[in-house]
Amino acid sequence: MEATIEVSGLRKRFGPVLALDGMSFTVTPGQVTGFVGPNGAGKSTTMRVILGLDAADQGTALVGGQPYVSLRHPLSHVGALLDAAALQPSRSARNHLLWLAHSQGLDAKRVDEVVEQAGLGSAIRRKAGGFSLGMRQRLGIAAALLGDPPVLMMDEPFNGMDPEGIVWMRGFLRSLAAQGRAVLVSSHLMSELQDSADHLVVVGRGQVIADTSVAELIAAASGGRVTVRTSARTEATTVLAHAGATIAVTGQDTLIISGLAAEKIVALLGESGLPFSEVSPHRATLEEAYMDLTRDAVEFRATAAAGRAAR
Repeated sequence: MEATIEVSGLRKRFGPVLALDGMSFTVTPGQVTGFVGPNGAGKSTTMRVILGLDAADQGTALVGGQPYVSLRHPLSHVGALLDAAALQPSRSARNHLLWLAHSQGLDAKRVDEVVEQAGLGSAIRRKAGGFSLGMRQRLGIAAALLGDPPVLMMDEPFNGMDPEGIVWMRGFLRSLAAQGRAVLVSSHLMSELQDSADHLVVVGRGQVIADTSVAELIAAASGGRVTVRTSARTEATTVLAHAGATIAVTGQDTLIISGLAAEKIVALLGESGLPFSEVSPHRATLEEAYMDLTRDAVEFRATAAAGRAAR
């Protein structure tokens, strides 16, 4: 069952555009690895190279120690969802899965099993072309699971999901990893990865910027800061600044303090007779950590919205 994805030194150029510039990382079994970066960072190209859909100019991409193109019955080694729209719209969802299953020597019983896993239910006999994006995602997931592979790759699987589907997807990804599979998930939704991923590979301009656990990334972004809530914001700012703190005002009664431990802040406010309702270590979100890391790697940046046009 156990297998890994190993990406080493991938370089890929499309004309004048260098899409991959030494991309290297490993996706290990038993955890969900988030694969994130700005548009144009090289995520989709990397996944296509892993699956043999694009050829790298340099470097290697291996699944279980082998190139994808050399795998016999590849669906039993790696399942992938890259494009939920990649289906024959006039074919029923069940027939779509049966066609894929027969191509890999799998039977209809396995189709019924993945239909149940993906929560497709009674919709399975409807034409796939009439599915919503969320239902197409579920169909793509069912297809990826057909061969019961040890490795799974999904590109933006949360797209089009309703709230119930998003909650289901989080738990589903974690359950796949708990079975010992290596799961690689590309997504722009940091809030969803924060709740489902164990590890994160952050990329920009075709290179790996960070390769670390979600917990370590959030801890580093939190940077020892402390959140303080007080109705005496101005007075507290003065007292803490005199003690050497760096202070950011983030709300009417909220301060983010750097340079002082929480215990010291409590003591200073208490000595000064200043009220406070909270003094707690600040925990950054995954989105904050991601934005800090990729600030210099964004290639497509919109300008600020202009004011109302003159009449």
